[in-house]
Amino acid sequence: MWHHRGSWERIQGECMSTAVQVTGLTRQYVMGGEPLEVLRGVDLSITYGEIVCVMGPSGSGKSTLLNIVGGLDRPTSGSVLVAGSDLAAMDDEQLAVYRRRQVGFVFQSFNLIGTMTARRNVELPLLFSGEPEEQRTARAAAALEAVGLGHRIDHRPTELSGGEQQRVAIARASVNEPAIMLADEPTGNLDTHTGQEILSLIKAMNAEGRTFLITTHDRAVAEAVAHRIVTIVDGAIARIEQGGTL
Repeated sequence: MWHHRGSWERIQGECMSTAVQVTGLTRQYVMGGEPLEVLRGVDLSITYGEIVCVMGPSGSGKSTLLNIVGGLDRPTSGSVLVAGSDLAAMDDEQLAVYRRRQVGFVFQSFNLIGTMTARRNVELPLLFSGEPEEQRTARAAAALEAVGLGHRIDHRPTELSGGEQQRVAIARASVNEPAIMLADEPTGNLDTHTGQEILSLIKAMNAEGRTFLITTHDRAVAEAVAHRIVTIVDGAIARIEQGGTL
């Protein structure tokens, strides 16, 4: 069980606070000496307890948006507030602390360390946060138990299926109790059945209060889990609609 916040139903009845507030966000790069505008004035608000899916074709800017919210990239202009913290006001060291404590990352390719057991992989964010070893061990074990992998705790990634590896990645992303979970195409490397299992896990975590911002190119994925679906086209939000979970 994830004791982060209450259920989505309870949160709906409360005065909901904002997990993420993106305002006037732009991002430009220089490619071949020419400016390339990847994000163009994006405004987006995400409340605690929501699952928001961002859809769009390759190159639309959805991954750039995710990276900026995650503190992996900086905007050209505009502001990003996460859990009340202004990312623009942070220096590189403060952003590193932010990434360790406020956000959890789930990647399409799992990004597990092959020489480490599942438990050691999940312990990494706690190690970087300076958590004592005994507490790291207990919290990592609890996180793996929560994603249904208590029996695979000492297995390495090569001994796990793709779905199990993604569960380890989700446990690692959630172990620090982040304000928001960021998932970039979390079912992209999985077959349909396994992908559905991961989506069910995300919905179960959300029912316990986890907040998610997910990118996907698959509308069926978005409709399966999202409270709202945000479509980005050419760096700008084209529409925001209700997902299939409301």
